[in-house]
Order: sequence, then C-alpha cells, then structure tokens
Amino acid sequence: MKNLLKLLNKPKNQEDPLKYLIVGLGNIGAEYQDTRHNIGFNVLDALASASNISFEDKRYGLVGEFKFKGRTFVLVKPTTYMNRSGQAVNYWLQKTKVPLNKLLVIVDDIALPFGAIRIRPKGGDGGHNGLTNINQVLGTSNYTRVRFGIGDDFHQGRQVEYVLGKWGTDEKKELPFLIDHCIEIIKSFGTVGLQLTMTRLNKK
Repeated sequence: MKNLLKLLNKPKNQEDPLKYLIVGLGNIGAEYQDTRHNIGFNVLDALASASNISFEDKRYGLVGEFKFKGRTFVLVKPTTYMNRSGQAVNYWLQKTKVPLNKLLVIVDDIALPFGAIRIRPKGGDGGHNGLTNINQVLGTSNYTRVRFGIGDDFHQGRQVEYVLGKWGTDEKKELPFLIDHCIEIIKSFGTVGLQLTMTRLNKK
C-alpha cells in the first residue's frame, strides 16, 4: 500500500530512476533494410521479437517499451533518417524525462572490424552522420554508445556504397550472435550500470 501511495503521489515531471532510453540508429525504408548502416534497427527489432513487444509509429520514431528486472527500456528507431537522428533523440529524451546518463545509442562503425563491439561512455562522431547530428542537437557527446564494427572492406570512394550495402554471406552467419551480444549489453546497462557492462561485455 505504501509503494502504491508513493507512485500515486509522484510528481508527473519527476524522472523515473529505473527508465532508460535505447536508440538504434538506421534509415527507414525497404531499400535500407538489413544494410550495415541499419544495425541499430536490427538490434532493437531482435530485442522486440524476443520479448514479444511491438513498435508504434510515434513522433520522430518507431517506439516500443521493454520491461526487464523492474527496469523500463524505451526503444526508439528514429524515422527522421540518419542525418537527423538528433531530432528524434532529443525529443524522446524530453518526452521520457530520461537523463543523459541513461541514454544508450547503437551505431555502426567502420573504424572497428566486423565482430568488434565496443561500449563507450562518450566520444567523437567518427565521421558518422547520425552521431554528428546527435552531438550537434544535444550540444554534447557525453552519452553512452555501442559501436558495432562493420569493417572497412571497401575501395577508395566506395564508403557510402559499402555502408549502405547488404551483409556478406560470412557476416550473415555471425550476425545473430553479435546482435544477441548487443541485447545483453542493453540489459546489463540498465541493471548493473555502465562501468561493469564495459568491463564484462566489450568485445574485441
């Protein structure tokens, strides 16, 4: 009864200490589906499928809510296209009243070899249009991101073609295991915190 009264009396604008915002970057549209640049979408789709939840088309994003060990994870796939990702991230940070230290962004990274997954508490954009826009809109790069390595196996001048290309045959075989690893990172981020997650789950 006391816990119920606390919930009823909780100010509407107060932050929920057990709520997290998880943003998977990608581009909307069938032509971008299952491309390297859309790995953020793929991770959230896999999490939603495994948890039997669905996404709703809301402002600036496809949004779902995932519950785990008393935590609420708001999952967002921006519908703003990659180079306007900051608009969606900023809106949903304000909408959910989630503090910046409970934001996690999942992004592809050509600077890492395929199979490498790194969790970082902050950092530059690395030339990634999605991160560039998020940093500009938020006015900071101090938020956690999961960098999913896609490698750089492309000839000079073919970066865009490579990033927007489909996964190779060998990559497709490994992809489900790597996506599962990212899902584990999301759950760990919300339950044991960033530092322990980095120690346990950074994958070289």
